[in-house]
Amino acid sequence: MSILSLRNVVKQYHNHRAVDDVSFDVPYGSIFGLLGPNGAGKTSLIRIITTITAADAGSVMVDGKPLDNLTPRQIGYLPEERGLYKKMKVGDQLMFLAQLKGLSKPDARSKIEHWFKKFEISDWWNKKVDELSKGMQQKVQFVATVMHEPKLLILDEPFSGLDPINTNLIKDEIHRLNENGTSIIFSTHRMEQVEEICKEIVLIDKGRIILEGQVDQIKNDYKENIFRIGFRGKMPANLIGSQFEILRDEADHVMIKIKDGYSSNELLSALIDHDMQIESYNEIKPTLNEIFIRKVGSSHE
Repeated sequence: MSILSLRNVVKQYHNHRAVDDVSFDVPYGSIFGLLGPNGAGKTSLIRIITTITAADAGSVMVDGKPLDNLTPRQIGYLPEERGLYKKMKVGDQLMFLAQLKGLSKPDARSKIEHWFKKFEISDWWNKKVDELSKGMQQKVQFVATVMHEPKLLILDEPFSGLDPINTNLIKDEIHRLNENGTSIIFSTHRMEQVEEICKEIVLIDKGRIILEGQVDQIKNDYKENIFRIGFRGKMPANLIGSQFEILRDEADHVMIKIKDGYSSNELLSALIDHDMQIESYNEIKPTLNEIFIRKVGSSHE
């Protein structure tokens, strides 16, 4: 079972198809990466999932049920463009938003006070939003997103405007919520954050999925047989022939690419045969950022 299931979803705006036959599943309890360049169709998809707009074709299921007017109560959505009312007091605003999500007034106040205490921001209750820094507003927006305890969280650039300390604070809360059963869709342009946080992704470009799967498996699929060898002494001049190519040669390590048709065992045997003092031998896998650039670049050619 999946917390979210999309099948053949299409969204057309005039002569532009923003979402083009998209299908994927988000497993229960996962932190799932929804990735793509600007204009790829991510926001259009999120708007469909959160019932802000409707799909022109296809189906969307949340927690095994089709979308309806109660679906938003099961979802917490933190948009990239923040939506707080600038002149409204923080406490009043969160109370209003909590009740829109179906909480009673006593429950809303209890949950907001819980998060204010956790974030050490209890004295912000009567502050107006425009009195807060961007980072402070981000913490308030995060509370607004999670206070109704949604089954599915959609976080679009959740660390924008946060300093390293508050980034770690929000990151810890994301992991804690996930450990307690909340399923999370994480969207960002920071691929190092995706590698750290997500186990599975879909990459969308021009409204279509161009890559999907487990992060570890994707990185393994796109590796290029490049090894970093740390050593003492001097690299033998006659080591490299038709089998291997030196990409980088430093004083204490070398980067070697094994050419097609040859194996890492053959490289290791060649190094041992030359009686080298090998201190480390590691395969270098591409970063998700490198794979992202390669896939999106090729789809634009």
